[in-house]
Amino acid sequence: MEKIASFTIDHIRLKPGVYVSRRDTVGEEVITTFDLRMTNPNEEPVMNTAEVHTIEHLGATFLRNHPDYKDKTIYFGPMGCRTGFYLLLAGDYTSADIVPLMTEMYEFIRDYRGEVPGASPRDCGNYLDMNLPMANWLAKRYLDQVLYHITDAQLNYPV
Repeated sequence: MEKIASFTIDHIRLKPGVYVSRRDTVGEEVITTFDLRMTNPNEEPVMNTAEVHTIEHLGATFLRNHPDYKDKTIYFGPMGCRTGFYLLLAGDYTSADIVPLMTEMYEFIRDYRGEVPGASPRDCGNYLDMNLPMANWLAKRYLDQVLYHITDAQLNYPV
């Protein structure tokens, strides 16, 4: 069986960043999948499910309400390895194209206070597994360590 594309990335050399994972065509529309890598794979602890779940709720809510991207957002959700998130957008984008959007989204998550959207038994299948303070902290860390000072090496997968 052939390896899927995401398993061909060198996770030993991969650092936190914003990467184009793949581009697919559905009909005439290009779907760009982004790898939003928040932690250093295999070198630092992964994010716990509660903060990942909180970031997922806040990020999806932000994107689905964004004036320019709400109709282009296909999916936002966590990687199974808990080192980051996938974002799928309708359109042919580069990593650099979405840095302003990701900065805006992670500032929203960093600064969010109050009830997490969708964190109720009616709206979510595991609504108690949330950690807003840790989600705020992780968003700040990603902004400070990656998004505010992003380099070409954090926009392109290691070769």
